[in-house]
Amino acid sequence: MRQRPDPVPRLARWHSNIVRAPLFFLITGFFGTAALIASLWAKTGRTQHWIAQRWARACLAASGARLTVRGAENLRKYPVAVYAANHTSYMDTPVIFGTLPFQFRILAKKELWSLPFIGWYLARSGQIPVDVGNGSLSSLSAGVKALQAGMPLFVFPEGSRTPNGELQEFLAGAAFLAIRAKVPVVPIALHGVYDLLPIHTTHFYPCEMTLTVGEPMETGGMTLRQTDELTAELRNRIAGMLVEQPVCSER
Repeated sequence: MRQRPDPVPRLARWHSNIVRAPLFFLITGFFGTAALIASLWAKTGRTQHWIAQRWARACLAASGARLTVRGAENLRKYPVAVYAANHTSYMDTPVIFGTLPFQFRILAKKELWSLPFIGWYLARSGQIPVDVGNGSLSSLSAGVKALQAGMPLFVFPEGSRTPNGELQEFLAGAAFLAIRAKVPVVPIALHGVYDLLPIHTTHFYPCEMTLTVGEPMETGGMTLRQTDELTAELRNRIAGMLVEQPVCSER
Protein backbone atom coordinates (compact mmCIF):
# COMPACT_ATOMS: atom_id res chain seq x y z
CA MET A 1 0.00 0.00 0.00
CA ARG A 2 1.30 3.45 -0.90
CA GLN A 3 2.39 5.55 2.08
CA ARG A 4 2.21 9.32 2.29
CA PRO A 5 5.69 10.88 2.62
CA ASP A 6 4.86 13.00 5.67
CA PRO A 7 1.98 13.28 8.14
CA VAL A 8 -0.55 15.88 7.03
CA PRO A 9 -0.65 18.81 9.47
CA ARG A 10 -3.89 19.15 11.38
CA LEU A 11 -4.25 22.67 9.98
CA ALA A 12 -4.24 21.28 6.44
CA ARG A 13 -7.03 18.85 7.32
CA TRP A 14 -9.10 21.64 8.78
CA HIS A 15 -8.49 23.74 5.67
CA SER A 16 -9.80 20.86 3.56
CA ASN A 17 -12.87 20.41 5.77
CA ILE A 18 -13.72 24.09 6.04
CA VAL A 19 -12.69 25.42 2.61
CA ARG A 20 -11.84 22.88 -0.08
CA ALA A 21 -14.52 20.22 0.44
CA PRO A 22 -17.45 22.68 0.83
CA LEU A 23 -16.23 24.63 -2.19
CA PHE A 24 -16.02 21.41 -4.20
CA PHE A 25 -19.63 20.52 -3.36
CA LEU A 26 -20.85 24.05 -4.12
CA ILE A 27 -19.13 23.96 -7.50
CA THR A 28 -20.58 20.53 -8.25
CA GLY A 29 -24.07 21.62 -7.24
CA PHE A 30 -23.93 24.78 -9.35
CA PHE A 31 -22.60 23.19 -12.53
CA GLY A 32 -24.69 20.04 -12.03
CA THR A 33 -27.85 22.14 -11.86
CA ALA A 34 -26.75 24.09 -14.93
CA ALA A 35 -26.20 20.84 -16.85
CA LEU A 36 -29.62 19.49 -15.88
CA ILE A 37 -31.33 22.73 -16.92
CA ALA A 38 -29.44 22.72 -20.22
CA SER A 39 -30.57 19.15 -20.86
CA LEU A 40 -34.16 20.40 -21.20
CA TRP A 41 -33.32 21.72 -24.67
CA ALA A 42 -29.80 20.43 -25.45
CA LYS A 43 -30.32 16.84 -26.56
CA THR A 44 -26.93 16.03 -28.13
CA GLY A 45 -24.92 16.27 -24.90
CA ARG A 46 -22.51 18.85 -26.29
CA THR A 47 -23.72 21.69 -24.08
CA GLN A 48 -23.58 19.44 -21.03
CA HIS A 49 -20.02 18.44 -21.94
CA TRP A 50 -19.00 22.10 -22.21
CA ILE A 51 -20.45 22.67 -18.74
CA ALA A 52 -18.67 19.57 -17.42
CA GLN A 53 -15.33 20.91 -18.65
CA ARG A 54 -15.86 24.15 -16.71
CA TRP A 55 -16.96 22.18 -13.65
CA ALA A 56 -13.81 20.05 -13.86
CA ARG A 57 -11.44 22.99 -14.10
CA ALA A 58 -13.17 24.76 -11.19
CA CYS A 59 -12.90 21.58 -9.07
CA LEU A 60 -9.19 21.27 -9.83
CA ALA A 61 -8.65 24.88 -8.82
CA ALA A 62 -10.58 24.32 -5.57
CA SER A 63 -8.55 21.20 -4.76
CA GLY A 64 -5.32 23.22 -4.59
CA ALA A 65 -3.40 20.66 -6.66
CA ARG A 66 -1.25 21.47 -9.68
CA LEU A 67 -1.68 19.39 -12.84
CA THR A 68 1.01 18.89 -15.47
CA VAL A 69 0.04 17.39 -18.85
CA ARG A 70 2.63 15.46 -20.84
CA GLY A 71 2.24 14.14 -24.36
CA ALA A 72 -0.74 16.38 -25.12
CA GLU A 73 0.09 16.16 -28.83
CA ASN A 74 -1.08 12.52 -28.75
CA LEU A 75 -4.63 13.69 -28.01
CA ARG A 76 -4.98 15.15 -31.51
CA LYS A 77 -3.43 12.47 -33.69
CA TYR A 78 -6.76 10.77 -34.46
CA PRO A 79 -10.22 12.35 -34.65
CA VAL A 80 -11.82 9.28 -33.03
CA ALA A 81 -10.23 6.93 -30.51
CA VAL A 82 -10.78 5.09 -27.25
CA TYR A 83 -8.97 6.88 -24.41
CA ALA A 84 -8.13 4.68 -21.42
CA ALA A 85 -6.64 5.64 -18.05
CA ASN A 86 -5.91 4.08 -14.68
CA HIS A 87 -8.61 4.78 -12.07
CA THR A 88 -7.21 6.11 -8.81
CA SER A 89 -9.64 8.58 -7.25
CA TYR A 90 -12.96 10.39 -7.51
CA MET A 91 -10.83 13.30 -8.78
CA ASP A 92 -9.86 11.32 -11.89
CA THR A 93 -13.05 12.48 -13.59
CA PRO A 94 -12.38 16.23 -13.12
CA VAL A 95 -8.78 15.68 -14.27
CA ILE A 96 -9.96 13.96 -17.46
CA PHE A 97 -12.78 16.39 -18.26
CA GLY A 98 -10.53 19.34 -17.50
CA THR A 99 -7.75 18.09 -19.79
CA LEU A 100 -9.17 16.41 -22.89
CA PRO A 101 -9.83 19.36 -25.23
CA PHE A 102 -12.65 17.84 -27.29
CA GLN A 103 -16.07 16.30 -27.03
CA PHE A 104 -16.12 12.71 -25.79
CA ARG A 105 -18.41 10.34 -23.94
CA ILE A 106 -17.59 8.08 -21.02
CA LEU A 107 -18.39 4.47 -20.28
CA ALA A 108 -19.52 4.06 -16.68
CA LYS A 109 -21.06 1.40 -14.48
CA LYS A 110 -24.80 1.20 -15.13
CA GLU A 111 -25.46 1.35 -11.36
CA LEU A 112 -24.59 5.06 -11.48
CA TRP A 113 -27.67 5.73 -13.62
CA SER A 114 -29.89 4.97 -10.61
CA LEU A 115 -28.32 7.73 -8.48
CA PRO A 116 -30.07 11.11 -8.12
CA PHE A 117 -28.44 13.98 -10.03
CA ILE A 118 -25.44 11.88 -11.15
CA GLY A 119 -27.68 9.39 -12.96
CA TRP A 120 -29.81 12.16 -14.41
CA TYR A 121 -26.74 13.91 -15.79
CA LEU A 122 -25.32 10.69 -17.25
CA ALA A 123 -28.60 9.85 -18.97
CA ARG A 124 -29.23 13.32 -20.37
CA SER A 125 -25.70 13.98 -21.59
CA GLY A 126 -25.33 10.87 -23.72
CA GLN A 127 -22.93 8.88 -21.54
CA ILE A 128 -22.91 5.11 -22.03
CA PRO A 129 -23.82 2.59 -19.30
CA VAL A 130 -21.97 -0.71 -19.14
CA ASP A 131 -22.72 -3.79 -17.06
CA VAL A 132 -19.36 -4.53 -15.43
CA GLY A 133 -20.68 -7.28 -13.19
CA ASN A 134 -21.81 -9.87 -15.75
CA GLY A 135 -18.43 -10.14 -17.49
CA SER A 136 -20.10 -9.90 -20.91
CA LEU A 137 -19.01 -7.57 -23.69
CA SER A 138 -22.50 -7.43 -25.20
CA SER A 139 -23.36 -4.25 -23.27
CA LEU A 140 -20.63 -2.40 -25.16
CA SER A 141 -22.57 -2.27 -28.43
CA ALA A 142 -23.72 1.30 -27.73
CA GLY A 143 -20.09 2.32 -27.32
CA VAL A 144 -19.15 0.75 -30.65
CA LYS A 145 -21.98 2.66 -32.36
CA ALA A 146 -20.83 5.93 -30.77
CA LEU A 147 -17.28 5.40 -32.05
CA GLN A 148 -18.51 4.51 -35.53
CA ALA A 149 -20.59 7.70 -35.51
CA GLY A 150 -17.45 9.73 -34.82
CA MET A 151 -17.63 10.26 -31.05
CA PRO A 152 -14.45 9.52 -29.01
CA LEU A 153 -14.91 7.46 -25.85
CA PHE A 154 -13.18 7.44 -22.49
CA VAL A 155 -12.85 4.28 -20.37
CA PHE A 156 -11.39 3.29 -16.99
CA PRO A 157 -10.29 -0.29 -17.83
CA GLU A 158 -9.90 -1.22 -14.16
CA GLY A 159 -13.66 -0.83 -13.74
CA SER A 160 -13.41 0.80 -10.31
CA ARG A 161 -10.99 2.84 -8.22
CA THR A 162 -7.82 1.23 -6.94
CA PRO A 163 -8.09 0.52 -3.19
CA ASN A 164 -4.38 1.07 -2.50
CA GLY A 165 -2.97 3.32 -5.22
CA GLU A 166 -1.56 0.41 -7.22
CA LEU A 167 -2.52 -0.44 -10.80
CA GLN A 168 -5.18 -3.17 -10.87
CA GLU A 169 -6.02 -5.74 -13.55
CA PHE A 170 -7.73 -4.43 -16.68
CA LEU A 171 -11.10 -5.47 -18.05
CA ALA A 172 -11.29 -6.08 -21.80
CA GLY A 173 -13.82 -3.37 -22.66
CA ALA A 174 -11.45 -0.69 -23.97
CA ALA A 175 -9.61 -3.12 -26.27
CA PHE A 176 -12.87 -4.68 -27.47
CA LEU A 177 -14.30 -1.26 -28.37
CA ALA A 178 -11.17 -0.17 -30.23
CA ILE A 179 -10.85 -3.38 -32.24
CA ARG A 180 -14.56 -3.64 -33.02
CA ALA A 181 -14.82 0.00 -34.15
CA LYS A 182 -11.40 -0.11 -35.86
CA VAL A 183 -10.07 2.94 -34.00
CA PRO A 184 -6.87 3.42 -31.95
CA VAL A 185 -6.73 3.13 -28.19
CA VAL A 186 -4.79 5.89 -26.44
CA PRO A 187 -3.19 5.07 -23.04
CA ILE A 188 -3.33 7.73 -20.32
CA ALA A 189 -1.46 7.52 -17.01
CA LEU A 190 -2.77 9.48 -14.01
CA HIS A 191 -0.14 10.07 -11.35
CA GLY A 192 -0.66 11.84 -8.01
CA VAL A 193 -4.47 11.92 -8.20
CA TYR A 194 -4.71 9.09 -5.67
CA ASP A 195 -2.64 11.19 -3.27
CA LEU A 196 -4.92 14.19 -3.79
CA LEU A 197 -8.07 12.34 -2.72
CA PRO A 198 -7.43 8.74 -1.63
CA ILE A 199 -10.26 6.23 -1.48
CA HIS A 200 -12.46 6.29 1.66
CA THR A 201 -11.54 9.86 2.62
CA THR A 202 -13.11 13.29 2.15
CA HIS A 203 -9.88 15.20 2.73
CA PHE A 204 -8.00 16.89 -0.10
CA TYR A 205 -4.21 16.63 0.12
CA PRO A 206 -2.94 19.07 -2.55
CA CYS A 207 0.11 17.79 -4.41
CA GLU A 208 1.70 17.73 -7.84
CA MET A 209 -0.24 15.63 -10.35
CA THR A 210 0.69 14.45 -13.83
CA LEU A 211 -1.45 13.28 -16.73
CA THR A 212 0.68 11.53 -19.35
CA VAL A 213 -0.72 10.69 -22.78
CA GLY A 214 1.04 7.83 -24.56
CA GLU A 215 1.37 7.07 -28.25
CA PRO A 216 -1.90 5.82 -29.78
CA MET A 217 -2.06 2.06 -30.22
CA GLU A 218 -3.43 1.28 -33.66
CA THR A 219 -5.84 -1.63 -34.07
CA GLY A 220 -5.96 -1.92 -37.86
CA GLY A 221 -5.89 -5.55 -38.90
CA MET A 222 -6.58 -6.84 -35.38
CA THR A 223 -9.42 -9.26 -34.66
CA LEU A 224 -11.52 -9.75 -31.55
CA ARG A 225 -9.42 -12.82 -30.76
CA GLN A 226 -6.62 -10.36 -29.93
CA THR A 227 -8.69 -8.47 -27.35
CA ASP A 228 -6.82 -9.95 -24.40
CA GLU A 229 -3.48 -9.29 -26.09
CA LEU A 230 -4.34 -5.63 -26.65
CA THR A 231 -5.68 -5.34 -23.08
CA ALA A 232 -2.39 -6.65 -21.67
CA GLU A 233 -0.36 -4.29 -23.85
CA LEU A 234 -2.53 -1.33 -22.83
CA ARG A 235 -1.94 -2.10 -19.16
CA ASN A 236 1.81 -2.47 -19.77
CA ARG A 237 1.93 0.91 -21.51
CA ILE A 238 0.16 2.68 -18.65
CA ALA A 239 2.26 0.84 -16.03
CA GLY A 240 5.41 1.93 -17.84
CA MET A 241 4.34 5.58 -17.89
CA LEU A 242 3.55 5.45 -14.17
CA VAL A 243 7.01 4.06 -13.33
CA GLU A 244 8.60 7.04 -15.04
CA GLN A 245 6.83 9.54 -12.74
CA PRO A 246 8.44 11.10 -9.65
CA VAL A 247 7.05 10.53 -6.15
CA CYS A 248 4.14 12.87 -5.45
CA SER A 249 5.14 15.75 -3.17
CA GLU A 250 2.71 17.91 -1.21
CA ARG A 251 2.50 21.57 -1.99
